[in-house]
Amino acid sequence: MRRLLILGLVCLMTTPFAHARAIPNPKQGHAPGNESPQTPISQAGYSTGVNYQLQCAGCHLGDGTGSAANDTPRMKGFVGNFLKVPGGREFLVRVPGMSQSALNNAQLADLLNWLMREDGMAGESMPEHYQPYTADEVAALRAETMLNLPGTRGELIKAMRAQGIAIDDGMNY
Repeated sequence: MRRLLILGLVCLMTTPFAHARAIPNPKQGHAPGNESPQTPISQAGYSTGVNYQLQCAGCHLGDGTGSAANDTPRMKGFVGNFLKVPGGREFLVRVPGMSQSALNNAQLADLLNWLMREDGMAGESMPEHYQPYTADEVAALRAETMLNLPGTRGELIKAMRAQGIAIDDGMNY
């Protein structure tokens, strides 16, 4: 019983110290480098490649290979196929990772156009008569929410198959 009483007293005595550490010091300054508020990505002026790394690479990986284990399709050498079927162009803008990104409409159009380059992610999948995205087009498409991503994507994959396009996006359909 005596040990229990001593343990209780020790706990009571140390509790204020533990709580004191959780209360921030109002006189404490910012960590070096964090003195001013962050600039929003839409205003930062990053290159398109940096915007890809910040907005897309977390899921699709830096080289666009995606991850079937994380239900993330490959873009590299495949993403251009979406522009070969009706609704695919709209789909690429309306994918939640794109439509809800921190990029402004012009940056998102630049990113999509960067992905579609023959020497970029699209590679040989880029359609022959590619029409670049514009900021106005992106703004209009972003305003339309996609309610069923898997179903919409599945229908586009079905349309690609009907055209004889090989489905090599790493998702094992």
